[in-house]
Amino acid sequence: MEKVKVVLYGVGAVGSRIAKFLLENEGVEIVGAIDIAEDKVGKDLGEILGLNNQLGIAVSNNPDDVFSRVKADIIVHATTSSFKEAYPQIAKAVEHGGNVVSTCEELAYPYTVEPELAQKLDELAKEHEVTVLGTGINPGFLMDTLAITLTGVCQKVERIKVTRIINAAKRRVPFQKKIGAGLSVKEFRDRIERKTITGHVGLEQSISMIASALGWELDEIEVDPVDPVVAKASVESEAIRVKTGQVAGLRQCSRGIMGRREVITLDFQAYMNAEVEYDSISIEGVPGLHMKIAPCVHGEIGTVAIIVNSIPKVLKASTGLVTMKDLPIPSAVLKHMRKYVRQ
Repeated sequence: MEKVKVVLYGVGAVGSRIAKFLLENEGVEIVGAIDIAEDKVGKDLGEILGLNNQLGIAVSNNPDDVFSRVKADIIVHATTSSFKEAYPQIAKAVEHGGNVVSTCEELAYPYTVEPELAQKLDELAKEHEVTVLGTGINPGFLMDTLAITLTGVCQKVERIKVTRIINAAKRRVPFQKKIGAGLSVKEFRDRIERKTITGHVGLEQSISMIASALGWELDEIEVDPVDPVVAKASVESEAIRVKTGQVAGLRQCSRGIMGRREVITLDFQAYMNAEVEYDSISIEGVPGLHMKIAPCVHGEIGTVAIIVNSIPKVLKASTGLVTMKDLPIPSAVLKHMRKYVRQ
């Protein structure tokens, strides 16, 4: 059976984990890899991934060359959170006739930040008869798609609240640094102002996706400033020590307002030694629902999975720019990937 051919666009921390997971599926063949990092360009992908064997795929910094040499079913894009930055990379893949699934957070529902650019990408994808999807664990699933799915058993929906609390002490050191662990409150706020710490990207996109799925026309979306979570006791990880009074992580909330009512609330928290970590969705309606996953879904593992598991859905989808609400319900790809495409 013919394998699904994949080009990797971005083989950093997330892209590399996606690549390793793709290699576990007998129905997938990686046929190209693109990255601009000088320490990766020219090296065999197997070496970049820390494998014991060469894969015969040299990492290239020339997308045109890669897309011209190989015919891929799909490009797995993992380079940036910004849709504006991702657009020229994705457009290049589309112009070469490639379907795209991307980790770009703003691409999960890009109409909120760059509506004109989103429309342009949709038209370009339709012109070249391909499909483009932005997804991930969050945004892309936990704080939007899963909530949307749960409303399927409701006759009425009055309000939705989604909460995600992560114990960052159990995560990789780069994630702990990303949320400001170990900084003073002043250092944290300075870095937020300089945008070297950005907080969570995607709350606005998740709210917009939920509202669109329910047919709600929001009056506005409020996104709170990123707040530091201050440590009440000292805590240490592999490389970071957080003293009492220092920043343990961050919290950010966002709200969708309709008719002067708060109808969608998203609460994201990630800090060291969170006493409990969970994902929860509460729906006020008929019937009212409350779902809780404890501990919370592992972000990196979940992101890798949802990207790979979305590939067959993208390959079978209508052309253009799509979001998770436009596709069939997510499901695991446990067999030869081509079987899921042909069903």
